[in-house]
Amino acid sequence: MNDVTLELNQLKKGYNQGKPNEVQVLHGVSLRVGKGEVVALVAPSGAGKSTLLHIAGLLDTPDTGTVAIGGEDMTKLGDRKRTAIRRNDVGFIYQFHHLLPEFSALENIVLPQLANGIAQGAAEEHAMGLLARVGVEGRATHRPAALSGGEQQRVAFCRALANKPKLLLADEPTGNLDPATSDRVFDALMDLVRGSGLSALIATHNMELAARMDHTIRLIDGRLEAGLIT
Repeated sequence: MNDVTLELNQLKKGYNQGKPNEVQVLHGVSLRVGKGEVVALVAPSGAGKSTLLHIAGLLDTPDTGTVAIGGEDMTKLGDRKRTAIRRNDVGFIYQFHHLLPEFSALENIVLPQLANGIAQGAAEEHAMGLLARVGVEGRATHRPAALSGGEQQRVAFCRALANKPKLLLADEPTGNLDPATSDRVFDALMDLVRGSGLSALIATHNMELAARMDHTIRLIDGRLEAGLIT
């Protein structure tokens, strides 16, 4: 049984390949996230973390190197299979919540499940359970505009976990919040992740938040910095 949820091996990625203005973003990055592990990815702006997360989540492809999820090499799969894995096995959280404004908090979590073939009643029950775990079940019928920033991000966390993924990828999930709200929302995220038993790779600038995860890796100029993998 494979105990590694995500394995990236020697990823390289550049833009404008072969042209004089080619920009190399990733320079042979390799990392692993084990089952149930929460790994912090610490990187300054422009270091390549968003590119790395997009490749890990099958939203982009590397120029060379491989991506394996649950021991299966994603680079060998066709678009349809990759799309299915992205929908079923990977959850995404971004700095901004990106909730659908015309739908309630509950509906934002139900919709991904309906798209995945889950019955309406079961989807609503699961969505309410997730909202309760992050303490915003009382706001289920409110649309995003009626929620605070912290509440919106908690709903986004629930939406990312709606289809019970194996892997959660988060890009500065509390970066748009004030420090006090950030701490509370991060606590909710960690409770949700730990309670679900999934693996997570979470990009953050906040070293205090990174210290609360299982391991920390640092990405500098498209390379993992030696000696800072913990």
